Amino acid sequence: MKGGRAMVLIGVIVGIFGFIFHLQGQSIVGPETSFMYSNPNWITYGLGIVLVGIIIAITGFVIIRKV
Repeated sequence: MKGGRAMVLIGVIVGIFGFIFHLQGQSIVGPETSFMYSNPNWITYGLGIVLVGIIIAITGFVIIRKV
């Protein structure tokens, strides 16, 4: 049960970071000196990281529900 909660927390944190990376790629947040700022690759990378975070969080929820 503790492992499931930890996975949900990690998934949420990873998802938030991915969303921030996505916004940096779109030039919405972050310093202009960042290599991610206004970089179209980071728009895609950020969305992929968000997806990974969602998968981790869902896996954690499944573990919590099984216990």
